[in-house]
Amino acid sequence: MTVTDATTDEQRVNALVDTLLSELDPKAVPAQEFLGRQFDLGLAWVHHPEGLGGLGLSPKLQRIVNERVFAAGAVNPMMVNPMGYGMGAPTIATHGSDEQKRRYLRPIFTCEELWCQMFSEPGAGSDVAGLGTRAVRDGDEWVINGQKVWTSLAHLARWGMLLARTDPEQPKHKGLSYFVVDMHQPGVEVRPLRQVTGEAEFNEVYFTDARVPDHERMGEVGDGWRVAITTLMNERVSIGGSIAPRGSGLIGQAVELFRSRGITDPAVRDELMRFWIRAEILRLTNIRASANRKASNPGPEGSIAKLAMAELNKELTEFVVGLLGPEGMLLGDRYDLRRADHTKGYASFQKQFLRARANSIEGGTSEVMRNILGERTLGLPGDVRVDKDLPWSRIPKN
Repeated sequence: MTVTDATTDEQRVNALVDTLLSELDPKAVPAQEFLGRQFDLGLAWVHHPEGLGGLGLSPKLQRIVNERVFAAGAVNPMMVNPMGYGMGAPTIATHGSDEQKRRYLRPIFTCEELWCQMFSEPGAGSDVAGLGTRAVRDGDEWVINGQKVWTSLAHLARWGMLLARTDPEQPKHKGLSYFVVDMHQPGVEVRPLRQVTGEAEFNEVYFTDARVPDHERMGEVGDGWRVAITTLMNERVSIGGSIAPRGSGLIGQAVELFRSRGITDPAVRDELMRFWIRAEILRLTNIRASANRKASNPGPEGSIAKLAMAELNKELTEFVVGLLGPEGMLLGDRYDLRRADHTKGYASFQKQFLRARANSIEGGTSEVMRNILGERTLGLPGDVRVDKDLPWSRIPKN
């Protein structure tokens, strides 16, 4: 079937996937070459406009593309470039200039340029809007000074998404602006942060008179919070909203461990089945949220998925370590300080148990997720915010 023969959007997408797979074998060619051709055919994000990795079609059709190319052995760009693919691309597509879209979307998808996100600070973690990193205008540039923390993959990133304060006399949500930052320029220092796993997959980043051209600002000056919300909502979907095959991932590993160990205790079996049911409910919830989501950015459903995933992962990894018995007290892997390979999973259940502790913190704490769901989904009264209308400069700092 050719593209001209296609009479429906679904047929058109399938025909283009046929073309892609007939031209390139994802198992035989470099990943960047295959992903580049996929982007050029409009199969990167089918809901994007033509020429920007899409076809201007329903985002629901992306599932057809992903299922077919992954089954053929293609690399999932989300695994290689999670910040760029899961957060940077949706933000650029929504708020970026035409020049930024043309410049960044393709190398994000091909994973030629990795990205990181720089919002949190030592004194502004869960309260991101309280951040103090300053951006001061100097002609056609902005001079950046400050510190960011918990920045995953900053040591590998070519570009960073930065939220900085451009007007300290405005209330904290209104004096922020959003920038794309060159992570390789002078004045940007990346230092590793060691995690409980022994590895350093995230970092702290220091800015000392780093410069950003004004054309690398996204959104209007002072409108950074609105742009940042796009990033945050997509971050929560990318962390907790993935749709895996039934019974795969950690729950599949738990079932396999249960069988291989010959465990016959009915109480343990029942607990495992309760976890399996929770994992399946989360998977189905993510499918429903994905089907309901239009081409616009996600809403509170991303917080639902992220909260459920975080709590499930913590409890399930604890259960799995318990199945190991005394062996569960041994790490089962190296513990020297090193950079983690973010494209691979953890070598042991014990490492997964330790890493899962971060799920309830990264991408917004579970407490923040519950506040979002309570206020935006259930309509409950919001937290008391006595500093909401105060100029940031007058708010007491930690």
